[in-house]
Amino acid sequence: MRWLDEAEMAAWRSYVVATLRLRQRLHRELTERHEVSLTDYEVLVCLELQPEHRMRMSELALLMGSTKSRLSHQVGRLEETGLVRRARDPEDKRGVITELTEDGMAVLKTAAPTHVEGVREHLIDLLSPHEQATIAGAFERVLEHLTETES
Repeated sequence: MRWLDEAEMAAWRSYVVATLRLRQRLHRELTERHEVSLTDYEVLVCLELQPEHRMRMSELALLMGSTKSRLSHQVGRLEETGLVRRARDPEDKRGVITELTEDGMAVLKTAAPTHVEGVREHLIDLLSPHEQATIAGAFERVLEHLTETES
């Protein structure tokens, strides 16, 4: 077992705590101003970025880093509020498609400036362009590694 040294532990702990607190802050800003949670906002964004603003639930769960069960509950709540709708996949009747509704798109359009403002204020504007590039490169490698090891 190779334990973390002091510098590695400092990097890990600051990442964990800062990420948790950043997500809490972004969540609070979205819920206070728009009554939408950060995770619900992220689902809406994922759908908005897809062709025809729709995708299979299994693909959405993978993209969100969620279990199918947890995502199903979350999408169910979004469906109750009219922000998304679910339907059988016409190409595979066993699959379910989730689609962004016009109401969901409207929530995104009003909430996006708040989210971007928060991301800028609490992260991006605190970093130099070099630091931004370093973080992007590092987490692209982490994501690639995790994606490869899931297969």
